[in-house]
Amino acid sequence: MPAGFCLLGILLIAVPAFATTPSRFAQIAKQAEEAQTAERMNEAIGLYQQAVRLNPSWSEGWWALGSLLYDQDRFGESQLAFRRFVAVSPKPGPGYAFLALCEYETREYDTALRHLRAWASRGWSGTSELIDVSTFHFALLLTREGKFIEALYLLAGEAEKSHSGPALVEAMGLASLRMRSVPEDYPPEKREMVWLSGKAAYYAALHPPDFSSADEYANRLNLHYEGQPNVHYFLGTLLKFEGKYEEAAREFQQELKIAPQNGAAMISLARLDLDANNLDEGVALARTACRLEPQNSEVHRVYGAILLKAQNFEESVRELETAAKLAPDSAAVRFQLAAAYRKLNRPRDAERETAAFNLLKDKQEVMAPAEEKLGNNPELLK
Repeated sequence: MPAGFCLLGILLIAVPAFATTPSRFAQIAKQAEEAQTAERMNEAIGLYQQAVRLNPSWSEGWWALGSLLYDQDRFGESQLAFRRFVAVSPKPGPGYAFLALCEYETREYDTALRHLRAWASRGWSGTSELIDVSTFHFALLLTREGKFIEALYLLAGEAEKSHSGPALVEAMGLASLRMRSVPEDYPPEKREMVWLSGKAAYYAALHPPDFSSADEYANRLNLHYEGQPNVHYFLGTLLKFEGKYEEAAREFQQELKIAPQNGAAMISLARLDLDANNLDEGVALARTACRLEPQNSEVHRVYGAILLKAQNFEESVRELETAAKLAPDSAAVRFQLAAAYRKLNRPRDAERETAAFNLLKDKQEVMAPAEEKLGNNPELLK
């Protein structure tokens, strides 16, 4: 009897306390929103912290708390709030962007890049300001990872919006010179070189491009830094973009004199050889590039394309199959692989690759290879 009485007493005490929790949560949540509206930010933060402790599944509260902490540069605390937001929200997309921005500030670059990819895969959602800031940091981290073309694709989009500040120019310079670094980390003595290349890249990225200004900065870059690695590679890339293919080829050749193991210059020159039907030279360059960068799908794709044009169909299929394994979401690889299979009279394989190409051809994600994101230029499918 005493034991039962004690249990009943516990139940009678516990039930009212539990029953009042929802109303207490609603009261604190309302106070937090009022404090935020009145711009009493520290008070609002404390109230939101109380509210999410009472109701850990309140995604709006985690979002508000994370945003307030982010605005106060309290990135470590903000990061924790956005982690909870993406865990409980039915639409976590923008939370991944904010989470990545916090991780960038705390120098957790690999994790930040992973979360920006998660954000992109969920539709690049958020306000226009969040999208711009997140896209910019996405490009910085892609440059750090060595995805220079993808980074420039994103930065060019920002340039088209007339975002011409020094941060954008610096970012474009780092990617153009293939420097695997974020702006905070590269040597200060390289800042002028990065700035000149960034200004040239910025003017070339405008819509329509301002090639006159781009050439002015490119000439200054060449005058002062013509012996530095990747300068001639960038100049060749710019000239090719301007349609000056012979001059571009000379710049890529000059780059290979300075840096004989530069696979990017090698494969760029091989593409020009492909377009000009210099197939023997293209094959030699692409073969060497494959040895230098065996995990680069684009190198295998170009090599396969040259072999296909040279009617070496079996070797072409081997290279294109390797490219497809390395980049299964590449529409360009699937397109060319289907063509190679047809040449070998393998219709079922050709149909499979054509179907894959049709599914992939409209993808416009950063995770897709660069040739699928830089416009509808038919050269990209050669």
